[in-house]
Amino acid sequence: MSEAAAEQLLEITLRVNGVRRSARVPARRLLSDALRHDLGLTGTHVGCEHGVCGACTVLLDGEPARACLVLAVTAQAHEITTVEGIGSDPANLSPVQQAFAESHALQCGFCTPGFITTISAFLVENPHPTPEEAREAISGNLCRCTGYQNIVKAVVRASEIVAERAEEGR
Repeated sequence: MSEAAAEQLLEITLRVNGVRRSARVPARRLLSDALRHDLGLTGTHVGCEHGVCGACTVLLDGEPARACLVLAVTAQAHEITTVEGIGSDPANLSPVQQAFAESHALQCGFCTPGFITTISAFLVENPHPTPEEAREAISGNLCRCTGYQNIVKAVVRASEIVAERAEEGR
C-alpha cells in the first residue's frame, strides 16, 4: 500500500465565508489546499508555498493569514474569509474590488485575491490611509506585473468608496 493511501484522513469542519463546510483531509493538509482542492474555493491562489508572496492570503477571524502556512485542522475554530467571501458578484463589487477596477490595479490577476483580502482587513483598522500607509499595508504581498503604484492608488480609492457608501447608507 502506498504511503499516501495509508495516510489517515481526518474529518474537519471549517466555517468559510459564513458557511460551515466539511471535508476529509490528511492531518498535514494546508488550508490553501483544503480551500482549493477539498472545498472548491479556487480564489485563494498558491504562489510560493512559503508564506512570502501573499497570493494565498485569507482572513482568519478578520486578520490576514497565509493559508499556505496554516494547517487546515488548526483553522477549525476560526472564521475564514476568502476572496469569494469578500465579493463574487460582478454587479456588486466590494469597495476594494471596485477600486482595483477603477484604478487599473491588476494585470494578470494572480496576486489579486491576496491583495483584496489584505487590503479589506487593513481598511477596517485604518479607514483613511495615506499613500505611505497603503504602501506599508501591502508590503507583504508581491506582484510581478503592476509596479504597485496603481495598487497603492486603489487602497486610497477603496477608502473613499467605503466613505461614499457610508454616506449613501449602503
